[in-house]
Amino acid sequence: MRILLTGGSGMLGQSLRAIAVREFPQHEIIAPTRSQLMLTNRDAVAEFMQNGEFDAVIHGAARVGGIQANIAHPVAFLAENLQINDAVIMGAYKAKIERLFFLGSSCMYPKDYKQPLKEEYILQAPLEPTNEGYALSKITGARLCEYISTQSGYAYKTLIPCNLFGENDHFGSDASHLIAAIVTKISEAVNDNKDTVEIWGSGNARREFLLVDDLARFILQNIDKGHELPAYLNTGYGQDHSVFEYYQMIAELFSFKGTFTFDTSKPEGMMAKQMDSSIAAKHGWGPVTPINQALERIVQKFQMQTQDQ
Repeated sequence: MRILLTGGSGMLGQSLRAIAVREFPQHEIIAPTRSQLMLTNRDAVAEFMQNGEFDAVIHGAARVGGIQANIAHPVAFLAENLQINDAVIMGAYKAKIERLFFLGSSCMYPKDYKQPLKEEYILQAPLEPTNEGYALSKITGARLCEYISTQSGYAYKTLIPCNLFGENDHFGSDASHLIAAIVTKISEAVNDNKDTVEIWGSGNARREFLLVDDLARFILQNIDKGHELPAYLNTGYGQDHSVFEYYQMIAELFSFKGTFTFDTSKPEGMMAKQMDSSIAAKHGWGPVTPINQALERIVQKFQMQTQDQ
């Protein structure tokens, strides 16, 4: 299949490209850079798709960031992502591309709702305010995919992964997600001989994390089977841990012997959002990499990269 991948330079995009080369040579992935194709430009995206002779689209592009970035830039997280989703999804539809995977997010689910989260819970209650803009953009994109599939018979499906992490995450930046932020903070503490590390919030919020490579393989295995999948599909790890437990696990990998402090004046988002991935399991889903092994791999890669700098 000839596949257009958006967000090819992001964490998931890099994983998809690398795994496709190694394990799925039957798929040709075209991943234009931002300089080659500006995804907020509706006309340019439509023309690119019309001329590309694509069999499928994997839409992973988005403006992303951690809780701090979402709070600071709500306008951009809503408006820019709405523009991107409209350009890509409608561009694919008008180009008569029949298969599309849209990458959703667990933040699409209501704040502190029934656990584990099932696909049917979307829009059943208010969202978490700290990343509401990003969540709304994802929900809108998912609904658009569902409407297109119903109206046209195309297979535009939304995959909703739990929190992802991997070797190509945003380490040490405003866009850092939780695992990358923890790795960076504890590494800096060790290098600077600090004996304390601050945690935002109480540390009790629970998060479910998945190694991005496991999701990438599932996507590549199923991109030609979209008609067999439901409109929404949770793809989670199946087990969550508290934020404090992630700090402890990563601290052990760095041999950090210090203590932790908790700034409860800082936001920590939803207290729990573990997902029910039982429907995906019926379609072959199952995470491959245990969380402890995945964290060890990320820390080792991070240490190698920082030593080379």
